Amino acid sequence: MVGARHRSAVARLETGAGLTDTTEAMKGALKDLNLNIVEMTDENATLDGGDVLFTGREFFVGLSKRTNQRGAEILADAFKDYAVSTVPVLEGLHLKSFCSMGGPGLIVIGSSEPAQKALKIMQQMSDHRYDKLTVPDDLAANCIYMNLPNKGHVLLHPTAEEFPESAKVFEKLKDHMLIPVSNMEKVKVDGALTCCSVLINKKANI
Repeated sequence: MVGARHRSAVARLETGAGLTDTTEAMKGALKDLNLNIVEMTDENATLDGGDVLFTGREFFVGLSKRTNQRGAEILADAFKDYAVSTVPVLEGLHLKSFCSMGGPGLIVIGSSEPAQKALKIMQQMSDHRYDKLTVPDDLAANCIYMNLPNKGHVLLHPTAEEFPESAKVFEKLKDHMLIPVSNMEKVKVDGALTCCSVLINKKANI
């Protein structure tokens, strides 16, 4: 969760004393990049990165089995320069199980009823107008967008082997470099493409 001001929130999700090795490794990496770290220490708060959608203008936080209102409040306090709105996740693991950002101002969204209801809530709560790309399969809506030097708009998305109809929809993005990435193994443990990435907004010379 790194915004334009290079602030980063590290969620402490486990119980008991001490941080996990993974969390410590992440903290070390963020310190090496000279990013500010906000540690979530409230034991009543839960916040899953899969429930946090940053559009570049604001945050949407899914309220799910893994994220609660207190977690959303702590994120809002850490990113005071951005609006933070909560969205009920009625089905699925978390918010990004059926949506992600496909580019500046472009939300990729699944076609299921829960996904469309969530999108409607986001549209009602936002002062910004977003374009949308609706894909037939909710899980196919979990993508990774990057704006890379000399490459432009790049979108990592699930393969046609996994979701053939959704893959046809991605082909409408003529201005994007489309890179299919298999998620067939990660999905066995409820993983998705965004689960395997931490995007850092830094200059290309790092």
